[in-house]
Amino acid sequence: MKLRTCTSSFLLAAALAGLALPSVSDAAQDHPAKSAKSSKAKAKTAKKKTPAAPKKAAIDYDGEFVNFGQWKEVKQFLDDLSVRQGFDRAELEATIAKARYVDAAVQLMKPAPPGKPKNWQAYKQLFIEPVRINGGVRFWNDNRDALARAEALYGVPADIIVGIIGVETIYGANTGRFRVMDALTTLAFAYPLAPQRATRMEFFRQELESTLVYARQAGIDPFSLLGSYAGAVGLPQFMPSNIMKYAVDFDGDGKIDLRSSAIDAIGSVAAFLVAHGWRRDDPGPLAYPATVSSSGQWNKYINQGLEAKFRQQDLMADGIVTTSSLPPGMQFGLVDLQNGAEATEFWLATNNFYAITQYNRSYFYAMSVVELGRAIRAARGGTS
Repeated sequence: MKLRTCTSSFLLAAALAGLALPSVSDAAQDHPAKSAKSSKAKAKTAKKKTPAAPKKAAIDYDGEFVNFGQWKEVKQFLDDLSVRQGFDRAELEATIAKARYVDAAVQLMKPAPPGKPKNWQAYKQLFIEPVRINGGVRFWNDNRDALARAEALYGVPADIIVGIIGVETIYGANTGRFRVMDALTTLAFAYPLAPQRATRMEFFRQELESTLVYARQAGIDPFSLLGSYAGAVGLPQFMPSNIMKYAVDFDGDGKIDLRSSAIDAIGSVAAFLVAHGWRRDDPGPLAYPATVSSSGQWNKYINQGLEAKFRQQDLMADGIVTTSSLPPGMQFGLVDLQNGAEATEFWLATNNFYAITQYNRSYFYAMSVVELGRAIRAARGGTS
């Protein structure tokens, strides 16, 4: 999902899209979007060989000292963690004493103001733009063998993998400058007042635990991990638990490194999508443009979950029309991309489109991945 003064890049995209802040319910709920101005400012960085080192942002990422170890909830967490994961209790307390409170993370997790209309075209412009397209061409060229291998092994096309990494971090140019331990400790025990606050705090406590377990397994200092304000790490912005579940050593060097290995990032994105329902044999594009009738019968297909579960004949009978030739036997969902005061775009989405929404639970996000990947492929002349 990255702070610029008091505005995160995700917040910019969320504001233009009219979206609420991320639920952080699965991998990579914190997903960056760059404004046209900041994208131009990053152009020089993006021209470097990918992945590029992130530039230091103008913010105090060290945070504020608070004695988390004295908080009742933290003490109970450490007690349980030492038993559950076999950590030395004193070492855990010494570790958590280093964590700092990051108010920026708290502010960025507050619910977005209500009433802002969603705007797909404004959101799209943040992603389908020259910096990401040109960076994507270079990334694809630099890693064509790994992308071809991932497509052969997992069945995920190169343009989808390149699209995700481009949307997430501009191919490593913007992976986040928060210490993950600081962000996760803060959100695990000082999450702002919001709907489902307890559920979200529990999520971040699980991610904090995963960070400590991962660091122990990898033999690294947990405070060496830098990431987003929600704790997402590396080129593909995986949450720590998902590094442990889905990340793969795709370059074969004996370790998983999503921070500096583009090849590991490529394999891990593909592995994540397959684990979340990607089907290699599904034909055709991931979404087909559609129109809807004035009858309104199609409304019952809106907001029916992130899955393709409706038959073509039922959709057509209720006034949803496409001029595309749909693959026989496949099921679809109806996606509405709202454009503020302008007309809403409708699409018939396939199973694989919805697999991308498991990376980030947003139609806007999934469509931006599809369109960025398509633009990069076209810029390369349509080659693999």
